[in-house]
Amino acid sequence: MAYFKDAQQVYDTIGRLFLELAEDEELAARFRKANTIVRYDYSEPDSVITVRLQEGEPGDVDFGETEMDPEVTMSMKADVAHRFWLGEVNVTMAIARGEIKPQGPVAKILKLVPLTKPLFPRYKAMLERQGRADLINV
Repeated sequence: MAYFKDAQQVYDTIGRLFLELAEDEELAARFRKANTIVRYDYSEPDSVITVRLQEGEPGDVDFGETEMDPEVTMSMKADVAHRFWLGEVNVTMAIARGEIKPQGPVAKILKLVPLTKPLFPRYKAMLERQGRADLINV
């Protein structure tokens, strides 16, 4: 059974994490060094989150349709994304198994992965604040 019943639940959890990241000046500055725009294309349920991670630009986060032109696209089931933000997915293995399908410059994609680790505990804490402990021990 999927963790999210609809796109709004994806936006309320994973999307909220990106919004909080954009508001945190210290973390946002580190992510902007990736100097790219990333589209996270999720399925089951279908949902899209696009994030601007460019130096000297605002940390825009769009849900659904956007005017931003992504350089990198990461496609996966929303459940894989959720488990990733819990720190339970090895990106290299997930790509090898076809669970995550990256598109775009490999160097940009590889630059993003180590930046995400500090967000794992933050995602768990956010789920707890939202009363979604059911999503933590999956």
